[in-house]
Amino acid sequence: MMFKKYLKISFIALLAVSLMIVSCKDNSSKNAESAATFSVDFEKYELENGLDVVLHQDKSDPIVSLAIQYGVGSNREKTGRTGFAHLFEHMLFQESENVPQDQFFKKIQDVGGTLNGGTWKDGTIYYEVVPNNALETVLWLESDRMGYLINTVTESAFYNQQEVVQNEKRQRVDNNPYGHTNWVLDKNIYPEGHPYNWQVIGELEDLQNATVEDVKEFYDRFYGPNNATLVLAGDFETDEAKALVEKYFGEIKRRKEVTPMEPQPVTIAETKRFYHEDNFANTAQLHMVWPTLQQYTDDAYALDFLSEILSSGKKAPLYKVLVKEKELTSRTTAYNNSQELAGEFHIIITANNGKSLKDVEKGIFEAFSMFETEGFTDKDVERIKAGLETGFYNGISSVLGKSFQLAQYNVFAGTPEFIEQDIENIKKVTKEDVLRVYNTYLKDKPFVMTSFVPKGQLELITDNSVKAEVVEEEIKENVTKTVEEVNDVVIKTPSNFDRSVEPSQGVTPKLSIPESWTATLDNGIKVYGIEQNEIPTVNFSLVVEGGHLLDDKSKNGVANLMTDIMMEGTVNKTPLELEEEIEMLGANINMYTSNEAIVIRGNTLVRNFDKTMALVEEILLEPRWDEEEFARIKTSTINQIKRSDANPNAVARRVYNKVLYGEDHIFSYPTSGTVASVEAITIDDLKDFYNKNFSPSISTFHIVGKINKNESLKNLESLAKRWKEKEVTIPTYPIANNRDKSSLYFVDIPNSKQSVINIGYIALPRTDKEFYAAEVMNYKLGGSFSGNVNLILREEKGYTYGARTNFSGSKTPGTFTASSSVRTNTTGESVQIFKDQIAKYKEGISEEDLQFTKNSLIKSNARRFETQFSLLGMLQEMSTYNLAPNYIEGEEAIVNNMTLGQHKELANKYLDESKMMYLVVGDAATQFAQFKTMGFDEVKLINKEGEEVELEKVKQ
Repeated sequence: MMFKKYLKISFIALLAVSLMIVSCKDNSSKNAESAATFSVDFEKYELENGLDVVLHQDKSDPIVSLAIQYGVGSNREKTGRTGFAHLFEHMLFQESENVPQDQFFKKIQDVGGTLNGGTWKDGTIYYEVVPNNALETVLWLESDRMGYLINTVTESAFYNQQEVVQNEKRQRVDNNPYGHTNWVLDKNIYPEGHPYNWQVIGELEDLQNATVEDVKEFYDRFYGPNNATLVLAGDFETDEAKALVEKYFGEIKRRKEVTPMEPQPVTIAETKRFYHEDNFANTAQLHMVWPTLQQYTDDAYALDFLSEILSSGKKAPLYKVLVKEKELTSRTTAYNNSQELAGEFHIIITANNGKSLKDVEKGIFEAFSMFETEGFTDKDVERIKAGLETGFYNGISSVLGKSFQLAQYNVFAGTPEFIEQDIENIKKVTKEDVLRVYNTYLKDKPFVMTSFVPKGQLELITDNSVKAEVVEEEIKENVTKTVEEVNDVVIKTPSNFDRSVEPSQGVTPKLSIPESWTATLDNGIKVYGIEQNEIPTVNFSLVVEGGHLLDDKSKNGVANLMTDIMMEGTVNKTPLELEEEIEMLGANINMYTSNEAIVIRGNTLVRNFDKTMALVEEILLEPRWDEEEFARIKTSTINQIKRSDANPNAVARRVYNKVLYGEDHIFSYPTSGTVASVEAITIDDLKDFYNKNFSPSISTFHIVGKINKNESLKNLESLAKRWKEKEVTIPTYPIANNRDKSSLYFVDIPNSKQSVINIGYIALPRTDKEFYAAEVMNYKLGGSFSGNVNLILREEKGYTYGARTNFSGSKTPGTFTASSSVRTNTTGESVQIFKDQIAKYKEGISEEDLQFTKNSLIKSNARRFETQFSLLGMLQEMSTYNLAPNYIEGEEAIVNNMTLGQHKELANKYLDESKMMYLVVGDAATQFAQFKTMGFDEVKLINKEGEEVELEKVKQ
């Protein structure tokens, strides 16, 4: 996994209350006063080989998290060998001396855990979260790849991961609108040889030229224990954990010493302007960057605040000028990205359709002038700080979140205790500091700017721009590289014990479903709640059934617009006043529309729950119907729809649903609407929708947090009295689920570097008694990383970054879908592999695979109830489908009782590759013709609206 930046710790730190993180040496000094302070205790020590170890106990759930951060990111690479830190991260998931090929993921999933890794410019991290009985297993695995890996690195395994990483680059960069922007910016902000001059993902040529010898050198140089921090957080006994850490990591030898890198901030002498005609962009985007300073400097903290003041919210100058006054964009973005060595201040504006970036640039500088003349207040600074307290608690709501924070403070600041200083640094930012950094880094200072515009629309670029030297990959015929393996016996590194023996796991934690409560308000709203006292926050949701189902097909998108307009002020509060009140509480309130509901979600400190609920009540019952905001929302939505036409994945989802559900079903229409339907919607349509379809009779409320049932219901009394119920009828739509042939549909996006594949048909609803059993059946086919389709398409072939299969039913029958994005020149073979694997799966799986499925699904329940967010999801599932509080026990029974015969019967009942739709979105000129000879019952070229066309017309 590649991270742009893994975790911006400084900007989620606690501000408004005193947080204490203490090492073990401080425990004795705790007094009664500090005992009332929220704390995250830790103990830090160092092994003789230089490994830093940080332990944090949290016994609230029977799970443990292990995170190991190495002091190596792309900043340690050299020109000509870029992308290597990220490529090497992939190699560590392959094999080690005592863990066979492709077993890292499988072994962790087999114990009920999850794992991954990430690389960014300044570091690499690996992590697992597992039930507490598997602690020794993860220590065994992580130590084996730290100390016992390199003798197993083979040419074939390395070649495979080269292919996987190149596909990740195609998926994240080459096949995305504006994907090459950061490459252009970094090449021109940082001089040749600077560690930030290249991208984490690397250059395609460098990835292709890397060798096994490079791997070995990299491992020896950077992957020693003396260049790593290990953090263990969760439910463990300290003495036992220390003994196991010593056993597995203590004997690993120190490697080369890694000299800490010194900050290397840069300056640029003059403004640089570049343009690029983007193959996937439908609208123009302007990106401006000013060099700043590295993290943890006084200026870095103040620049974080400056970015918020300039761009965030309706008071922001960029919003006032570019969105409200000039209608050049629907969203303004600014952020300061201070990293280990240097920093950059970014402004990103994606223009509305047809708007010129010349006008956008002019508007940005008008906003700067407004900032200078109108200024901002101390209250604005405090408003920004207020949300950070809630953000801090959200960041440590899981043991994994705490692991990340403790590791990164230790690596970048020398100690996890730096959080105390980090907090103080943020708290002391003043209005004067913000003005100072504006004058120092932005005002009249040179910058680097990119204008990315749709092909053929060079009139939209900014003046004096020069063509960026973006290198586009050429689509070539696939040539399979043969790698000859030497089957030599692996020479094992000596150890004090037999590392080939996998540790025993002990007793798996028993299922322990948190106690929930229910109640019904006087107006009919059913309330579901769980009291969880780990952090002083509350998460809640109000679900109003209907959503997209209640849309009129002739005016599709009303429900979605309703989601936005209701957050734009109330009868007694302007949009700006409502926004500020929410922010001053440190709360988050948002609304969204799904296929079957409109949802209001909230997250706040428990002490502010009453005030937050008062605002929710006002939003719900006293909509403002602001005409000006409605016009802006329509413009924003229309531009989002137009931009989605440039995203191959968005096109695939839209066409897939349209073909499968058919024009008579509302699900064949996108929730956001179409350009034509949104243009036709009036504010009276929204009022009519609200008056007819918002009712407590079809609503449920869910709450999780440090609040009991009585307190929760007390805060809902006013809503229960004021919101009167009405009868609402939610329509049902017949589904023409009568597919009787295999159909290949191809949507052309010229020069695509990858093809998006969606294969499937309408299956069954979540309410069907066999739905969960079908999900269990699907698990080994493609329900996880270790699914058959992923192991073949990614791990064996290297054609993709990932491949999955899933069932997606709700109250309405959903789809069975197999999906992936594959390298363009492997499109036909990849579709055939999916088809063959689905067919083969119906022949049955092995007893070993069935046991793996059972272990993965049942043991993972230990992780299911850790955070307020996950518990809220459980409550919403209970209420939506009228499930018993212990419904997860029923799911476990289904898994436990499944036999090979039942598994095969389910596969044959719900998987029929001969009747599925095979949708490919990619480059028709090179990939379409082959499908006419691949045995499909019908092969059609269609456009982005799902209408059949001729290839010649598409080319035009």
